[in-house]
Amino acid sequence: MIAVVDYQKGNLKSVERGLIAAGGEAFITADAFEIAKADAIVLPGVGAFADAAATMCELGQMEAIRDRVRTGVPFLGICLGEHLMFEHGVEGAPEGNPACGLGLLPGTVVAMPRYDAQGKTFKVPHVGWNTIEMPSCNGGVTVPPCGEGGGNAVLKQSSLRCGTARGTSPDSAALLDGGQAEPELSSLRSENAGGAFPGSAPQAGSELAFACPLFDGIAPGEYFYFTHSYIAPTGSHTIAETTHSTRFTSAVQFGECAFGVQFHPEKSSDAGARVLANFVAIAARG
Repeated sequence: MIAVVDYQKGNLKSVERGLIAAGGEAFITADAFEIAKADAIVLPGVGAFADAAATMCELGQMEAIRDRVRTGVPFLGICLGEHLMFEHGVEGAPEGNPACGLGLLPGTVVAMPRYDAQGKTFKVPHVGWNTIEMPSCNGGVTVPPCGEGGGNAVLKQSSLRCGTARGTSPDSAALLDGGQAEPELSSLRSENAGGAFPGSAPQAGSELAFACPLFDGIAPGEYFYFTHSYIAPTGSHTIAETTHSTRFTSAVQFGECAFGVQFHPEKSSDAGARVLANFVAIAARG
């Protein structure tokens, strides 16, 4: 069974339905004990980092998830769920005192810049369809498994404690569950593609492919649906990147079967359904 973690910040039914449609057995729970027993865990993305982290700590979810991921249980963080995989996040936290996340991956989640290197203004939050590309830092190669130089070093060395800062964010449930529906993909292809770095999309005949099993059957340049104002740091954990005002990490991997994605697969049409199906397959293999 796949546990969809409820940290009391929004409607999680679209994620649960997406996993079930992909062939998985999924259930929504806020119970840390149930999370600890699950065969796989999905941490969805609604709310602000500091607020979500504080609630997860109060409910015992943070420790339960951290312990299970450490043992190799398949995990998927979506949008804010990807952010919470990192050591710290500034969203909703007091200035100079970032909130603590799961600490699986190194670094701090920060605000997306509103201007690119040339001074061009971009809309933030970044809302709409955009592509994922091969990461420039590692050429798409899967990061080392736990214990072989991957994010586990951060987890073992970390003495992070649950943060208490709470806050609100312009990103959120209003845009995701019960809010305005996302635009059609076809109407946004040309608009978003224009923001990509020159040469970032694969050329015709290119044999580039993602090495990560989460992206099996997904080609570089595929479109997914985004809605966020904050971005995760780039590093050896980065398995995909996207460009808006800057080139940012849009997917990460910790160990062999823990992943995070900045986009919303449950709102990303056929490509998103394929990602969820891939995760269900990963979860089934254990």
